[in-house]
Amino acid sequence: MENWTNAKLCDVANLVLGAILVASPWLFGFAAGRVSENATISGLVIAILAIAALAAFAVWEEWLNLVVGLWTLVSPWVLGFQGTTAMTVHVLIGAAVALLAAIEIWMITQNPPRLTTGR
Repeated sequence: MENWTNAKLCDVANLVLGAILVASPWLFGFAAGRVSENATISGLVIAILAIAALAAFAVWEEWLNLVVGLWTLVSPWVLGFQGTTAMTVHVLIGAAVALLAAIEIWMITQNPPRLTTGR
């Protein structure tokens, strides 16, 4: 049961990180365009996946969060906005989301949920 509590904490952290990423163009003054669109879309996907995981956990949500976290991490190089505040925000949040998703996936593989048999 402790792992489920830890998993929920990871999901809440991902929800907060997604919300920060969505708000980051306004918080940190990103220029409009691809940079702010990427932050908004990536942040919304992270937040929606976190809400879905909190509502009804499924391991595929964590795998998707890992992918979106990794995308957020590498997107400054792919989209060409290196050396900016936007890059720092994307790299830090992307690394945190990917790490939290990896931790949740690891927790699940170490202690898979057990179904009761009714005995």
